[in-house]
Amino acid sequence: MFYYFFHYLEAHDIPGAGMFEYISFRSGLAIITSLIISMIIGKSIIRYLQKKQIGETIRDLDLEGQYQKKGTPTMGGLIILGSILIPSLLFAKLDNIYIILMLITTVWLGAVGFTDDYIKVFKKDKKGLAGKFKVMGQIGLGVIVGFTLYYSDDVVVREEVEADSGLSAVEIIEGVDNTGQQQSYMMHDMKSTKTTIPFFKNNEFDYAYLVSFLGDKSRKWAWVVFVIITILIVTAVSNGANMTDGLDGLATGTSAIIGATLGVLAYVSGNMIYADYLNIMYIPFTGELVIFIGAFVGATVGFMWYNSYPAQIFMGDTGSLSLGGIIAVFAIIIRKELLIPILCGIFLVENLSVLIQVSYFKYTKRKYGEGRRIFRMAPLHHHYQKKGYTEPKIVTRFWIVGIMLAIMTIVTLKIR
Repeated sequence: MFYYFFHYLEAHDIPGAGMFEYISFRSGLAIITSLIISMIIGKSIIRYLQKKQIGETIRDLDLEGQYQKKGTPTMGGLIILGSILIPSLLFAKLDNIYIILMLITTVWLGAVGFTDDYIKVFKKDKKGLAGKFKVMGQIGLGVIVGFTLYYSDDVVVREEVEADSGLSAVEIIEGVDNTGQQQSYMMHDMKSTKTTIPFFKNNEFDYAYLVSFLGDKSRKWAWVVFVIITILIVTAVSNGANMTDGLDGLATGTSAIIGATLGVLAYVSGNMIYADYLNIMYIPFTGELVIFIGAFVGATVGFMWYNSYPAQIFMGDTGSLSLGGIIAVFAIIIRKELLIPILCGIFLVENLSVLIQVSYFKYTKRKYGEGRRIFRMAPLHHHYQKKGYTEPKIVTRFWIVGIMLAIMTIVTLKIR
């Protein structure tokens, strides 16, 4: 909202109003605002939840410090959602298709998570929202995001074309090549199912290749592959964040690290100069997403003020499902979703540890009549708790691994 107000002021030659044209300035304001909001409303929400006696129900898992968490207020994801949405609405361009998708993602999965927490807390049903309804919500969001990104005229990739390409609406860009020589580039905005893939020479992969057996129809049916992959990524990452939310500050800190990395990737992908220098896909107008992800990072860091050990509040599914979904959709928009196994390695390992544990237990029960386990407990962070590691040590070490994975993700842009 402020962007349009200050744009109006700049048009009338009001000094200083032009600052709002800069993405870096608005993203900085978004970070600061989200931090302030999370800290201010955080205390009020904690007091309200304590007054209403809305606390966490603890299962007997025989974990150190488990019972001290009994009664700790949950549904703190409301703090995160408010701290993301308000700065985004204030400082971002609200007619940007990518910002609209991110706002929808935040509200959509926030509503799914809130429903689950509401059933657990107010209806006293420990099972919460049935798993099939959670998955339906994630699939629904994946369909919306997939179809929008594939069919919207506002979603394009700008690529260099040959002078004799015969394409219309070609834009000539003056720039400097890697040798420092002045060059002219002919650029064309086009619909594309390409994405970034690490470690390959051209750093790009086209989903249409997966249906190349259809011959000339492969381009026509590429949308099916794209939508299915979008659904799978949204569901997997959202559930991964939910699995990781088991120790004080673990999911919050990990999400902040991932968000900061995605912010860097969005900035270079939405800047023609940096995209050309790094030889990565240039996606017009995605730079605006830096404001949203700035609010995301500020919200997660601000929430850690209350969620760090020992936690004064838990985010619940309201927060964890939203964080994972935001990360997934954001990565898909900037065409970096195939980097998720590296960037979101913590989420991936947590998910896999549960899958491996359950699968092995069922297999051994069928074969030997008695279920056996690979880990002492799943998800993986509980395995280390069972081994005697303290909660702050586990969380800090997971953060360190997350930072290493974030650096590796950025480095992959130049390793081919």
